[in-house]
Amino acid sequence: RREFLKASAVGIGTAAGLSLARSAYAAGSDTIKIGMVGCGGRCSGAALDAMTADPGTRLVAMADLFADRVHSKRQLLVAAKPGQVDVDDEHCFVGLDGYQKVIDSVDVVLIACAAKFHPMYLRAAIQAGKHVFVEKPHAIDPAGIKVVAEACQLGKEKNLGVMSGLHSRYDARIRETIERVRDGQIGDIVSIEENFVRGPYGDTKRPQGMRELEVQYGNQYRFSWLCGDDVTQSLVHNLDRATWALNGTPPVDCHGFGGRSGVQYLLGDVFDHGAVVYRYANGVRVYAFCRTTPGCYNESSSIIMGSQGIAYPLHGRITGANEWTFSGSHGSPYVAEQVAFFKSIRDGKPLNCGDYMARSTLVAIMGQLSCYSGRDIRWKEVTQSDFCFPPQAEDCTWDMQPPTAPDDKG
Repeated sequence: RREFLKASAVGIGTAAGLSLARSAYAAGSDTIKIGMVGCGGRCSGAALDAMTADPGTRLVAMADLFADRVHSKRQLLVAAKPGQVDVDDEHCFVGLDGYQKVIDSVDVVLIACAAKFHPMYLRAAIQAGKHVFVEKPHAIDPAGIKVVAEACQLGKEKNLGVMSGLHSRYDARIRETIERVRDGQIGDIVSIEENFVRGPYGDTKRPQGMRELEVQYGNQYRFSWLCGDDVTQSLVHNLDRATWALNGTPPVDCHGFGGRSGVQYLLGDVFDHGAVVYRYANGVRVYAFCRTTPGCYNESSSIIMGSQGIAYPLHGRITGANEWTFSGSHGSPYVAEQVAFFKSIRDGKPLNCGDYMARSTLVAIMGQLSCYSGRDIRWKEVTQSDFCFPPQAEDCTWDMQPPTAPDDKG
C-alpha cells in the first residue's frame, strides 16, 4: 500500500478535457440491446433502471464470475420486465472472459462488478464501439484512472456515450442545491463536511466450503485489491458532491487515517473506518468520514458551510441569509441518469461523463492512499503515480494465488 508513489511520466490531464460526444449509435433503430457485466445487486439495479428509463431497451446478455448469480438475476429480471429481457442460455456467460462476450453481443454495456476490473472493461467496450454505463468507483488506483481517462477520451473521438454511476449528478434535489451554492447563495464556501457512516456490507462471516480465491472474488467489498477500500468504494459519492460544489477544483493535498477497529470479526483486509481532510488553494477544507462498523451512529450527509449560510444538498435545503427549500419533483436518480443517458444516445448526442468521473474518483483514491500510508498526499503526486493494486486486472485468473492471504483466524 505504501508503494503507490512510484512516479509516472504520464498524468491524467486528458481527463480534464472530456465533454459531450456525438453518437455512433444507429439512431434509426427502435431497439437498443443492453448487456450486464456483473450480476450483483448494483448491475441488476442498473439494468432494471435502464429498462424502466427506455422501454425500447432489451437485455440480451449477462456475465459474471459465478453461474448462480447469472441465472438467479436473469430469473428476477424476467419477472420484473418480462417483455424486455431476452437472454437465452447461450448469452449467459460465466468466467473472467465473459465481459468480452457481452461486449460483442450488445449496443450498450452496463458495468458494475469488482471495481478493479472497471477500467479494463470500460476500455474494451469503447474500443469495440459500444456505449457504456460504468458504476462507481471507476477505478481503485492511479493506474486505473489513467485507463479510464484515456478510454473516455477515445469515446469522445468515436462518438460514444459514457455514463457514470455517480448518481448525485442526476438527483434533482441535490442538483438544484449545488447549483445555488455555485451561484453564491451561501456566500463563499468555507468548509464542507461529508459523512457516509453505516453498518457493514452484508454478512461479515467467512463462507465455508470455498477455496480462498473464490471467497475473495465473491466478496469484493472485503478486499482492497478488488474494491480499493471504502473511501474509494463508497465515500466517492460524497467527494463527488464536494468536488462538484467546488466547481471541479481538485485539492492541493490531503491527509487521512483509518484502520480496523477490532470490535468485530471482519472478513478481508479493508478498513472499517476512515477520515480524510482535503485542503484547497483558496483555504477551503473538506472533512470526509466513512465507517462500516455495526451498532454505531449512522449518517449519510453533505453539509456545505458558507460565509452567508449552510447548504444541505441531500435534503434540498439552504439556511442563513438566503433560506430556500427544494419544492420540485424528486424521483430516483438511478432512473434519471439512465433516462438522460439513453435519450442522449437516441438523440445522437451521447453524454460523456469522463471529466468528473476521473476527477472525483481520483480525489477518493488519494484520500484512501493517505489513510494507508499515514502521510500527506499531494494532488500532483497522485496524478503522476502509476501505483496499481496488484495484480494487474489483465493478469487475474482463477488459478492464481490471491494477493491477500488469510491469517490464523481465517
